Amino acid sequence: MVGLLVLMDVEPAPDVQELLEHIISVLQLGHINQFRIICMRSRNSKANAYARIWNLPDIWQKALGVSAYYIIEVLHEHFDHLPKEKKLKVLIHELMHIPKTFSGALMPHNHKGGAINDKTVGKIYLKYIDALSARQPSWQE
Repeated sequence: MVGLLVLMDVEPAPDVQELLEHIISVLQLGHINQFRIICMRSRNSKANAYARIWNLPDIWQKALGVSAYYIIEVLHEHFDHLPKEKKLKVLIHELMHIPKTFSGALMPHNHKGGAINDKTVGKIYLKYIDALSARQPSWQE
């Protein structure tokens, strides 16, 4: 019997796009051009990750005559069932891979300016929570 080949499927993820743009707005990440980040959802991927970020390298940018773009791919089987807090942290993690120059390059997990790990993501998440609460009107006054 021949095994069944299941192909990975990819589709736009407008719900993730909306959440990502919300994060960028709340954290005031001015170096990130939200119009040049595309969120996609994959199904049937063999990867063991919640999400991953893809870049358009400089050589492709020059060959195609376009500016930098990034794609944030969420893996349906791992990401979609997460609680909202974990989804936010996953997306913050992916955004941390984008350098301040928004050049199309990707920052590695360990780089000269710091690291991208649970501790640093947690710090940014707390900034997000603080900034979000500062934007909310106080109903207790």
